[in-house]
Amino acid sequence: MSTTATGPAASIPVTDVDVVVIGAGQAGLSSAYFVRRFGLGFVVLDAEPGPGGAWRHRSPTLTMEKIHDIFDLPGVHRTPEVDPALLAADVVPGYFADYERQTGLPVLRPVKVRSVTRHEDGRLLVAAEESGAEPQPSRRAADDPGHDARSLPADLGAAVPRTWAARAVINATGTWSRPHWPYYPGAADFRGRQLHYADYRGPEEFAGAKVVIVGGGASATHVLSEVADVAAETIWVTRSPLVFHEGAYGEDRRRAAVARVEERVRAGLPPQSVVSATGLAYTKVIRDAMDKGVFNRLPMFSRITPDGVMWDDGRVAGADVIIWATGFRSAIGHLAPLKLRGPGGGIQMDGTRVVAEPRLHLVGYGPSASTVGANRAGREAAQQIRRLLSPKAA
Repeated sequence: MSTTATGPAASIPVTDVDVVVIGAGQAGLSSAYFVRRFGLGFVVLDAEPGPGGAWRHRSPTLTMEKIHDIFDLPGVHRTPEVDPALLAADVVPGYFADYERQTGLPVLRPVKVRSVTRHEDGRLLVAAEESGAEPQPSRRAADDPGHDARSLPADLGAAVPRTWAARAVINATGTWSRPHWPYYPGAADFRGRQLHYADYRGPEEFAGAKVVIVGGGASATHVLSEVADVAAETIWVTRSPLVFHEGAYGEDRRRAAVARVEERVRAGLPPQSVVSATGLAYTKVIRDAMDKGVFNRLPMFSRITPDGVMWDDGRVAGADVIIWATGFRSAIGHLAPLKLRGPGGGIQMDGTRVVAEPRLHLVGYGPSASTVGANRAGREAAQQIRRLLSPKAA
């Protein structure tokens, strides 16, 4: 059903829908699968031009053997054996594309969500710009053909303002579009090059350079294992020692890791990364790098000089390049009008539900910010929304 906005945006059509899912990465697709399973009308809005989420942007040197496990999306299993030499930027988006085709989820892209606001009638207004292909409609139920989440603009070629009036929203926008650059004194005076892992395209451009790599996660070990083969020197710094685990990361260990992160968001604190709770997989790539003596970690420096970095004890190291493999932050700027952050600096959560706005669920935030927790969180969000919208069916 479509209506028309009133007030300053009166010319923008408003589409009524039970649930808007924002984002079509693993968290968004998992959530959409369960929303449909519970009989709710919905649409998925994705800012990317094609399937794959953040995996579309991964380095062309990141192969499947270098990544953490990718867990199956609900309802469709991947091909069991994947060539470890294949690029993650090809394999994972390919799996997501197959998943969208097989499930028929109504993904509308590219659609950039600009804001989510409260409407006086109790719904959430999702304002966006659309310029892309036609989605498939989602029906609330087979016997309710009038409940169609699709309302197409006349011109699909240009960015067209769109608004959805939703009874609930699942935000699954991930983190890739918001790389985290920590502040260190002297950074503005550094005469070399600084880049974030999000812009890393491979080791070749660092041949013969002195490279400082900052970070203690999978991104940092990926860069270090490659750049060390071509650089004149690599220096690896982290805030704390790393923890590696061998063998399969079993369900009990996954749940324990997710629970540690969940404690923080329940208290309204900024979320800790799940990888910091799980540790890093002791993969063949990491073993090989260790055998070469590449993984010689130093503690974090205290400042950046024009020609390198300096520690509190006065030690200095020259550098031509600093690569910040320091992670990402949740890309939730479009939720700012809802004023969700509390005095602790984070968003207080009860599972996937935002305590300050029970119609909003964050999947891919905090404990569900990795494939370890995304599927479980998607199901939880869909279940809670069904209880909210259809209490008799719960």
